[in-house]
Amino acid sequence: MIDIALIGTGGMIPLHNRFLSSMAARLNGSILLIDCGEGTQITLCQLGWGFKNLDYICITHFHADHIAGLPGLLLTVGNSGRTEPLIILGAEGIRGVAEHLRVIAPELPFEIKYIELPSANTGAQTSYILGKYNITALNLDHRINCFGYALNINRSGKFDANRATEQKIPLKFWSRLQNGETIKYDSKIYTPDMVTGPARKGIKVAYITDTRPTDSIPDFIYGADLFICEGLYGDDEKRTKAAEHKHMVFSEAAGLAKKGNVKELWLTHYSPAMTIPDDYLEIAKNIFPNTRTGYDRMTTNISFDKE
Repeated sequence: MIDIALIGTGGMIPLHNRFLSSMAARLNGSILLIDCGEGTQITLCQLGWGFKNLDYICITHFHADHIAGLPGLLLTVGNSGRTEPLIILGAEGIRGVAEHLRVIAPELPFEIKYIELPSANTGAQTSYILGKYNITALNLDHRINCFGYALNINRSGKFDANRATEQKIPLKFWSRLQNGETIKYDSKIYTPDMVTGPARKGIKVAYITDTRPTDSIPDFIYGADLFICEGLYGDDEKRTKAAEHKHMVFSEAAGLAKKGNVKELWLTHYSPAMTIPDDYLEIAKNIFPNTRTGYDRMTTNISFDKE
């Protein structure tokens, strides 16, 4: 099971009742954050998940409303007692941007490791494994280099006692192999795949913001259990304005959700001028019925399908 929370749902500037767009995932106690605008640490504190177990931060792009809160958050993580390394992943140049922001947070009790995503054309994908998170990044269509992220949580096959018996694997190792451990014993190596059947369906969560719709997005998000997508404006009359700034409106996000055959769509990254997103919800629901307007600290947990 994975927990998902919208940390903030605003675009451009924070409001008194809406922080800037960000998402957090929690898996086996390990927290992954996507984006970190001004005030992210405040709404994270209100969420109540803590800071010490924040292991990964993925940045979509280098506009201030997506990264300016980084130094304050890092200081808070440091004050939580964390000493383990923290990984920050983002576009080429993320190390330089983050280190310049850290001028006001120079001393931290943990190491920061950086992963720089290669610059590429719109639609290119890159994948990484961060602990239990399998991360795929997609190049989007924004005014600067911008990435969408998909979190894939894999699930191994069911334990197969017959396979274990046929391969004469000692009974005392069965549970350890089932838990993913590789065992060396008596000049033999036993691996988890030796006692499991075919891999089962995992969990997929996709996060797309600050982009125009692209042909690559539906395939990238395809089959996601949850698709979180920007909707800067709710009204279709604002589509031209959104396009000028390389953003989307509700109907475009819903169209992507439909093409991508996702289970559920959450809208986020609202314009400060759109004070009541629910006023436009039906526009999206007419295209993709299982749509919800996101709000700060909106949470859900997603479990593996029962088999």
